[in-house]
Amino acid sequence: MATDGYEHLEVEISEGIAVVGLARADKRNAVNRKMLSELDDFFSSPPDDVKAAVLVGHGKHFCAGLDLQEVMEMKDPDPLRDVVDTRYWHSVMDKIQLGGLPVVTAMQGAVIGGGLEIATATHVRVAEPSTFYQLPEGSRGIFVGGGATVRVARVIGSDRLTEMLLTGRRYSAEEGLRLGLSHYLAEEGEARSTAVELAGQISRNAPISNYLAIQAVARISEMSAADGLYAETLSAILSHYQAALELRPGIAEFLGKK
Repeated sequence: MATDGYEHLEVEISEGIAVVGLARADKRNAVNRKMLSELDDFFSSPPDDVKAAVLVGHGKHFCAGLDLQEVMEMKDPDPLRDVVDTRYWHSVMDKIQLGGLPVVTAMQGAVIGGGLEIATATHVRVAEPSTFYQLPEGSRGIFVGGGATVRVARVIGSDRLTEMLLTGRRYSAEEGLRLGLSHYLAEEGEARSTAVELAGQISRNAPISNYLAIQAVARISEMSAADGLYAETLSAILSHYQAALELRPGIAEFLGKK
């Protein structure tokens, strides 16, 4: 089933999996305000029957980052407008990461700037050999504003993030796999099918387990060790209680047959 109403996204839903496509292939899927708003709309309220999502980029590239042409077409610089825009990026990335819906990303070609910030807001990442990663903001006289200092740094460390920003270095798919920018390296042309397969596997997990993997781990990583272990205990108890409720009818039925 395909959903309508988006200009820069294409969404197809099948068997509880939503494939969300960035659909500006002629712009290497550069993110403009409209696309960001549409990502916000989808991840704010995904359809009730969707249990996992796969994020893909149409064409040869996943996402080349912020649409700089749109930025250049704006009128005189406005610091307040730019602060509001950056914070909006942050809020949308939070919805992708912490909205409760498991998101698997299939990547090919450019994963640059804001494209890398989007990818690292998702939970499982699959790359093809053509994939490359770059944060070229420094060479353009600007700074990242979509969450790289938090999410990319969590993956590769602040030291390597600084190096990427200073040098504009491009990392290959193989290097990205070693660094953790992807979790899987598929054959060329196979990232989407691999991502859909993984999303299907994830969708069959207990919903409470998926929710806690998304919500608890991200927050525990920011806590002290003692606070994190306490939060882990509460999360484990919550999941065990839910599992017991779901298993109880089956156990009772089994015992009744004995």
